[in-house]
Amino acid sequence: MTNSPLTPGIVSARLPATALAANFADHAPILDPHEAQVAADRCYFCHDAPCITACPTGIDIPLFIRQIATGTPEAAARTIWSQNILGGICARVCPTETLCQEACVREAAEGKPVEIGRLQRYATDLAMAQGHPFQRAAATGKRVAVVGAGPAGLSCAHRLAMKGHDVVVFERRPKAGGLNEYGIASYKAVDGFAQREVDWLLSIGGIELRCGVELGRDVTLSALRADFDAVFLGIGLQGVNALRAAGEDLPGVRNAVDFIAELRQAPDLAALPIGREVVVIGGGMTAVDAAVQAKLLGAETVTIVYRRGQDRMSASKLEQDLAVTAGVRLLCHAAPVRVLGQDRVEAVEFAYTQDRPEGLSLLPETFTLKADQVFKAIGQQLAGLPEGLEAAQGKIGATPARIFAGGDCAAGGEDLTVTAVAEGRDAAEAIHAALTAA
Repeated sequence: MTNSPLTPGIVSARLPATALAANFADHAPILDPHEAQVAADRCYFCHDAPCITACPTGIDIPLFIRQIATGTPEAAARTIWSQNILGGICARVCPTETLCQEACVREAAEGKPVEIGRLQRYATDLAMAQGHPFQRAAATGKRVAVVGAGPAGLSCAHRLAMKGHDVVVFERRPKAGGLNEYGIASYKAVDGFAQREVDWLLSIGGIELRCGVELGRDVTLSALRADFDAVFLGIGLQGVNALRAAGEDLPGVRNAVDFIAELRQAPDLAALPIGREVVVIGGGMTAVDAAVQAKLLGAETVTIVYRRGQDRMSASKLEQDLAVTAGVRLLCHAAPVRVLGQDRVEAVEFAYTQDRPEGLSLLPETFTLKADQVFKAIGQQLAGLPEGLEAAQGKIGATPARIFAGGDCAAGGEDLTVTAVAEGRDAAEAIHAALTAA
C-alpha cells in the first residue's frame, strides 16, 4: 500500500487485484437467449401500454419485446434506437425500476415486472455488433454546432446527421460520452462500453467530433452562431454545490463526481487511493455510486449521510438496497455543520435535522463520524451561463433564435440520461424543422 503524507489514511491497493476484478465485474450481465425468451414471454403486450408512457423516450416497449419473443432481436433493437439512439447505455443505467418497470402491469399485479431494461440490453448488445442500422438522408448543406458530447448532445447530433445535416460536436473533455463515460459506476458499464457505443453512434457519418474544446475558453457562442446554421447546447452541469460547512477545503474532502470520473478512467484500480473510513454526503445516484465503489475498493466503513428521510432520497430504492447489500451504512435526517481536522480531514460533525412543512431545520443535538475521506454528492450547477443567455431555475432558460439547449443544463425535466437523450432528439427535430422551413 502507498499513501500521501497529507492523508495517511488514504491508501491504494487495499484489496488484491483479483478481488478488485471480481468487485467491478458487470453487476447485471446480459441475458442469454433462453433467459431473454422466458423474460419476453412474461409481457402481456398491452394495447395501451403504461410502460410506453413511463419511458421518457417513448420506446414502443411491447413491440420490441414481441420482436424478441419472435426471435428477431435485431428488429427489436431498431425499434429501440428509433426513439433512443443510446438505448444500450440506458439499458444499463436507466432507473427502470421507477419508470417503465414500475408502470408494468405485472408489477401492479404480482410485484414482479417484466425485465424491460435487461431485455433492452439483450437486443441492443446483439445488434450493435452488426453495425449501424440507419442511413443518412441526402445532404442538406446545413451545418449545426453541438456543444457537449454527453447523452443530449450525442442524441441531437445523431438525429441531425440522420436527416442529412453536417454536425460538429465540441467537447471540453478528452473523450465523448459525458456522464456515461465519466459519471456512472464502473460496474454498470464494463469493458469500455460507453466509448464503444459512441464509436458506433458516430459511424452513421456526418458528425465531426472535436474534443478538448471548451465553450467560453476556446470558442464563443457568438462565433458558433456566425459559423453555423444552428447551435445546440448540451453542456451539462460542470459546477458542484458546496457544503457551506467549515473545514470542507481540508485535504481528504473532494467532490464525488471527480472521484467517480477518476475511477472510470483509471487503468489500474489497485492504484486508486481510498480511505479506511469514508463518509459520503448526499442522497442521489452519485452518492450511491461513490459509496458503493469506495466499499468495493476496500474501504472498511462507508456511510452515506442524507439530510432528509430515506424516502426522500433521489436514489431509487433499488440503488439504496444495492448500497446496503455492499455494506454501506445509510444515515438520514442529518446535515454536516463542520469538517474536523488539522492538516487533513479526521471527522465530520453533523446536526440532526427535522423536515417540517416550512422547511428543513437543524436540531441542537449533534454527532461526529470519524472520516479520513469525505465525498460531497449534494448536486451540481452550471459552472457559468453562456454569453447572452438567461438563467431559469439555475439552468439555461429560453434561448434566442437558432440556439437550442437540452439535457442537465436546461431548465425543466429530470436529471436522467434517458431524459437527456429525449431532449437532444426532440431538439434535433426542432432544429431540422427550422432549417428546412420554406
